[in-house]
Order: sequence, then C-alpha cells, then structure tokens
Amino acid sequence: MILEVLGSALLGLVLAWAAAHRLAHRLPTRPLVFSTGVAGALFGDFVTHSALGPGSTLLNLLGAAVVSAASLSLLLRPARRLRRRSATA
Repeated sequence: MILEVLGSALLGLVLAWAAAHRLAHRLPTRPLVFSTGVAGALFGDFVTHSALGPGSTLLNLLGAAVVSAASLSLLLRPARRLRRRSATA
C-alpha cells in the first residue's frame, strides 16, 4: 500500500515535470504544476483503489496517471496567437 502511494506520487511528479518541460510557455508557475500533478495522481490512486480494491496495483497506477494528466490539462492556458485583421478593416 505504501509503495503504491509512493509510486503514484512519483508518477505524478514525472508527468508534471514532462508537462512543465514541454509546455512551459502555457502553464503557470512550476510549484503549482508539480503540486497539481502529485495531488491528481494521489487522488486518482485513491479513487481506483476504492473502486477496484487491493491487488490491482497496475490498474491503480493507470488510474493515477489518467487523473494526474487530466488535472494538469486543466492548468493549460491558450497559446498566444497573432491578431489577424479582416480584409475589410
């Protein structure tokens, strides 16, 4: 149980690091990204562990990864685009 929680927290950190590294221009500050990734992974692990019960560690980690990625995706800001003027302006 403890190893499963530590594994899901580590998985959340890895996903948050990958998101912060790849999408740094579209995310808020790094501490918020890392804490959101870990919290999402722990919540996902809790939900899947509650639904499936003990003994399904790989499925619990998969649920942790899905919820962590979903919570990190909520932090994304729109990309800045150039304003285009219409032809009539």
